[in-house]
Amino acid sequence: MNASTQVAIIGAGPAGLFLAHLLKRQGIDSVVLEARSRAYVEARVRAGVLESGTIDTLNNLGLGERMTREGLVDNGLDMRFRGRTIHLDLPGLTGRSVKIYGQQEVVKDLIGARVSEGDPLVFEAEVSRIEDALGDRPRVHYMHQGVAKVLECSFVAGCDGFHGVSRAAVPEGLITSYTREYDFSWLGVLVKAPPLADMTYTNHDRGFALCSRRSLSISRLYLQVPSSDRPENWSDARIWDELHTRMFDTGRTEIAEGQIFQRDMAQLRAFIASPMQYGNLFLAGDAVHIVPPAGAKGLNMAVADARMLARAFVAFFSTGSRAALDRYSEECGLRVWKTIRFSSYMTGLLHRFDEHTPFERGMQLTELEFISQSEAAQRTIAEQYVRLSDVAD
Repeated sequence: MNASTQVAIIGAGPAGLFLAHLLKRQGIDSVVLEARSRAYVEARVRAGVLESGTIDTLNNLGLGERMTREGLVDNGLDMRFRGRTIHLDLPGLTGRSVKIYGQQEVVKDLIGARVSEGDPLVFEAEVSRIEDALGDRPRVHYMHQGVAKVLECSFVAGCDGFHGVSRAAVPEGLITSYTREYDFSWLGVLVKAPPLADMTYTNHDRGFALCSRRSLSISRLYLQVPSSDRPENWSDARIWDELHTRMFDTGRTEIAEGQIFQRDMAQLRAFIASPMQYGNLFLAGDAVHIVPPAGAKGLNMAVADARMLARAFVAFFSTGSRAALDRYSEECGLRVWKTIRFSSYMTGLLHRFDEHTPFERGMQLTELEFISQSEAAQRTIAEQYVRLSDVAD
């Protein structure tokens, strides 16, 4: 016999989990299906810069206590080039700050609350197909503990990432994809060492680097490397040498070295799929857009999608009107393009591109020179950094 719910949510990442909690607050039932184990999902390291809209959403759900206690307020953004630093005073330029709180910590809080309240969240539930997305009662087919199961619903929310089944369930030709693949990646490491005071990007002749933080004792550090590279190719000594060099830390006194306890690689791409809906299947988060990590927008974009989609579902279940649901993709679209534009701009500003001619390299550095001397340019970057992904209340 089939199980049923009002909204079937595929994926227990930020988009799916926030959506589930937002719906519950309005009395709407949902079931979350996640292909991976709870341990895997909670250990998955992602960026952790939270815009004010994301912070407010977590607090409004009553789930922000640990974020408030452990998260770090970040008032500055630094960009280095030619041995100089452009310091963006975020509150001074925008009246706002961001908060450093790892995405995996947000996910732990959301999962913990849903599990403790006994709300349906099924791990290791691998969805195989979505049936009758154009009908009144779509069906989600999945395997759990070796048993084939079916979940009937009024709507499906596909929040299962770039490689998930949700976007693939839309017939070919009905979604247009816009993609830019970069030929470099970020080598990321977690380090037991005090971080720099502010998020610090650098554009060096040897390539991009980033010094960020996860706590007062844990640093998150990145290096631009070729996409063909692998973490095991980088010894600890080589990582530290490159970071000190690219950060213009010639005396090796600024960046604190410590135990490197995790390495990973992130391929850079910009991706948008449109529209974000097909019948009663609605897509959110990484299922329909991927941002280059410069600018730290991925989590915030997913939360904004969840807020928009939750409003549309609430309007339908309270009034019977599909108007908000039918506008979901259109209303998300401009915000998504603006956010990816900013992330792509920051990527182009701060990275070394093998294909750049000396002229293009000179133009890149001249752009940084202009920003260093223009408060208006600094404010433009700061405003996009602190709030671009948010949606109006």
